[in-house]
Amino acid sequence: MRDYGHDVLAGDWRRPLRGKIPQVPAELDLVVEDAEGGFCGAVVACDKEAVTLEDRFGRRRVFPLAPAAFLLDGKPVTLVRPAPAAAAQSPSRSASGSIAVGGLRARVARESRIYVEGVHDASLVEKIWGHDLRVEGVVVEYLEGVDDLPAIVAEFEPGPGRRLGVLVDHLVPGSKESRIAAQVSSPHVLVVGHPFVDIWAAVKPSAVGIPAWPQVPRGVPWKEGVIDALGWRLSPPEAWRRVLASVHTYTDLEPELLGRVEELIDFVSTEENR
Repeated sequence: MRDYGHDVLAGDWRRPLRGKIPQVPAELDLVVEDAEGGFCGAVVACDKEAVTLEDRFGRRRVFPLAPAAFLLDGKPVTLVRPAPAAAAQSPSRSASGSIAVGGLRARVARESRIYVEGVHDASLVEKIWGHDLRVEGVVVEYLEGVDDLPAIVAEFEPGPGRRLGVLVDHLVPGSKESRIAAQVSSPHVLVVGHPFVDIWAAVKPSAVGIPAWPQVPRGVPWKEGVIDALGWRLSPPEAWRRVLASVHTYTDLEPELLGRVEELIDFVSTEENR
């Protein structure tokens, strides 16, 4: 690889990369995505040849430090080994605003879990709270909606030392989601939610660069309605990548989401649950 340079077939060969690809130090807890395979995780180790990423499920993979091999906030970057002085220092605050733990090795995952509704919810929680989750050994898994929530909770078999936290979209009085959540009753389960129809709207419009999230008429799929109203010529997955790339710290999210996620992390990682 060093002898022949960058693999011309790597990445999106249909269009040339514009401008110089930035080099980014592979510091601990930096969250990046493998540009070729799509594996997304936080940096847990790096040497002169390779970097190790760990995803939200605790799975680890090793990747060579190849040019333009990763995506950071949706843009191609080349990861490089941090300088010794930089590697010895860790950021004072994580993306969630908590005190960052330097040299962190993710603890063995607890039996307790946090469930969120979909993959978009999971990726947003990982981006902002990933460091905190690895400190506490908490795994986040996603559901495909909450229609079967009572059965899902029963299958999980919550109990002492095995708590379940659930984050629900559009949990407001009178909603379908609120009626389903009311069917779950266990001291070892906490169901909380935010008022937004979709997790996209939990991102502040100012972070995305729009004046406000559009009002979508009843009967129109929310994501498609938002994309159309904003004039984005994007598919829903492409639009979500644009939204997610605009989020960098907890300040880019609405308080109604911040408080609920912090509540869930506290619930599943309390001292009695260790």
